[in-house]
Amino acid sequence: MEFNMKKQMQQGFTLIELMIVVAIIGILAAIAIPAYQDYSTRAKVTEGLGFADAAKVTIAENAMNGVTNLGTGIPTFSATSNVSTVSVDSATGTISIGYTTAVAPAASNTLVIVPNAGGAALVGGTATTSPITWVCYAAAKASAPTGGLAPTLPAKWAPANCR
Repeated sequence: MEFNMKKQMQQGFTLIELMIVVAIIGILAAIAIPAYQDYSTRAKVTEGLGFADAAKVTIAENAMNGVTNLGTGIPTFSATSNVSTVSVDSATGTISIGYTTAVAPAASNTLVIVPNAGGAALVGGTATTSPITWVCYAAAKASAPTGGLAPTLPAKWAPANCR
């Protein structure tokens, strides 16, 4: 009696091969998810910078004209799901952007944007002819302003020029 034995080809993947693929996908997900969360938080932070851009134009015009209250003429801000406040220091033109807890866990997350004219701070009531530059500050940035307008938004969520 003769048996007709055909060599059977392996079909599909072995258990070890499947486990390796699952492990690789797990490692990639462990790296990608936190990176994506930081990316989406940075996108929410840019919403506040857009509101600040509108205020910058008015502050610069007021500074050039020597207006005492540098915040004169800035439209009233309405809070959004990401940005709770956009306020302007009337004496210096410093802009403070407050973010909601939807952006970051802490309730007091702020970015501070400080105007300078010719290397000096703006002063309400004093006209300037120097170009105005804006410096953005997040928490822990060197030479960050102190006092009531100290930035508290973690640097990892701030734009590169604010870190």
